[in-house]
Amino acid sequence: MAPHLRAVIFDVDGTLADTERDGHRPAFNAAFAEHGLDVEWGAAEYGRLLTITGGARRIAADLRERGVAGDEADELAARVHRTKTALFTSLVTSGAIVARPGLPELVADLAAGGVRLAVATTGRRTWVEPLVDRLLAPHPVEVIVTGDDVADLKPDPEVYLRALAALGLEARDALAVEDSAVGLRAATAAGLATVVVTNGYTADQDFTGAAAVLPGFDGPEPLRAQRCRALHRRWWTAGTATSGERGGTA
Repeated sequence: MAPHLRAVIFDVDGTLADTERDGHRPAFNAAFAEHGLDVEWGAAEYGRLLTITGGARRIAADLRERGVAGDEADELAARVHRTKTALFTSLVTSGAIVARPGLPELVADLAAGGVRLAVATTGRRTWVEPLVDRLLAPHPVEVIVTGDDVADLKPDPEVYLRALAALGLEARDALAVEDSAVGLRAATAAGLATVVVTNGYTADQDFTGAAAVLPGFDGPEPLRAQRCRALHRRWWTAGTATSGERGGTA
């Protein structure tokens, strides 16, 4: 039986909005300052650290590189990360973060076509829910699975497996939308066809196995419901082992 697209599961950071460079990074730096730490992540350094999923883990890894002992690094990272989460949540609720161009049109088209919406992210629920509400409204997101809900972060597939379970769907019924190689690995490990919409931090990563690799949601061939269905169907028809499409040729 041919696969039928019933739901699209979105990542959040870098996918729904360009949150990393001018959202999370300044919040991390402000949190470091509040805790009296002489740490400031520049844009390039932060890009390197993005290979580590989870903000607290990212802080702890950097502190260890700076000579802070293991347990102390973990404890300090947890405190700094709580401060950072509060700062970033304030940024979200202020309306300072906007959707990537073309995303509202895609979401509206999916909803109009009866495709269900879900979110699977390693971010904290504290800020994920208000950001999703702001960026995807007025279209209902049925399922939101966050880093608070899982034992293992991406590239582990747990967050996607939980999203599928909450939707009551099999992997062949859904399409993931990601922005990074780590996210792609998580989604494909859960058995999902995955469209990657890159950003400035991820454009040069390896996206082998993606259903498509696009520079954005808009452009001459924007990503809309019909194209999602076609990419989803093609990925499954091809046996889920084809290399990702680069650019906008689908």
